[in-house]
Amino acid sequence: MTPPPPPLGRGRRRAAQVMDAALDDGELVAARAALAQGRWQAARGLLARTGDDWDRRGHQAVVLARERHAAAWARDWLLAEPDSGDAALLLALALVECASRGREKPERAREACQDAARLLPADPTPWLGLLLLERDRDPSERLFEQVRARHADHHHAHHLMVARLAERHADAGTDPLHEVYDFANWAAEQAPADSPLAILPVIAHAERYRALALAGHESANPLASRHWTGRRARQVMKAAFDWWLEWEHEGHPRRLVDLNFLAHAKVCEGRGAEAAALFHRIGEHATAAPWSYPDRDPYPAFRAARAAALGTA
Repeated sequence: MTPPPPPLGRGRRRAAQVMDAALDDGELVAARAALAQGRWQAARGLLARTGDDWDRRGHQAVVLARERHAAAWARDWLLAEPDSGDAALLLALALVECASRGREKPERAREACQDAARLLPADPTPWLGLLLLERDRDPSERLFEQVRARHADHHHAHHLMVARLAERHADAGTDPLHEVYDFANWAAEQAPADSPLAILPVIAHAERYRALALAGHESANPLASRHWTGRRARQVMKAAFDWWLEWEHEGHPRRLVDLNFLAHAKVCEGRGAEAAALFHRIGEHATAAPWSYPDRDPYPAFRAARAAALGTA
């Protein structure tokens, strides 16, 4: 399989529409659509119902915050309910999203996350917002510990830390003892047996591939990269696939993120039958990462890989 053509603006826009960050959460899709029309009450009800299901709450709040006018509607919500922690949370995450796009000062987003954290002391989500905002080594590690203190197995936070650790010392080339592997193995081992953090070593392998490929130490075509065929890769992917067969979590809000990473790994490993089983579970719920790695148009890459695995190419 050859790499897809270089990314074009139109293709990226189409992928953004198809690769919906809401995944298969129908209530979230409806609440986001209402928020886009200025009806923040649906977001209010959704976050209230989610309660302290922290992985789901983080997923929903982050997706709602990506709605283009979320910050304005969150301010309206705060005007109506000045003491609402959920309104403060939505505003904080919306400002984080704006800051990441250069449309807001990071200081304002940081202050908003801190305000939300004071209103919601047990909630890891404001700290997730700060982790999304900050990229320096020390702040990331301190913020990650704040998230873990509130929810030790926080899915999104672990993924963020793996992505950042994988980027360290990429210019030095391949390192089988790189710290990202130790971190991922530690997190997988300390989590409960049924935790989706068992997949984290696969995430680490993919994120390290991205970093190495961008640094010129691996092929830009993952199918041509030796990164996916070595002993470590085989061990990591077998363990993760075996875990999925035994513990598949239909209810986890971000399970489709894990399935996309695992399917991508199986495609790169050349295990078509195992990849096909994963593609059947994924359906149309593709995620940009890792199909975009290292710098590809993700939707065509996903479609080509799925067609090859399912024999429909």
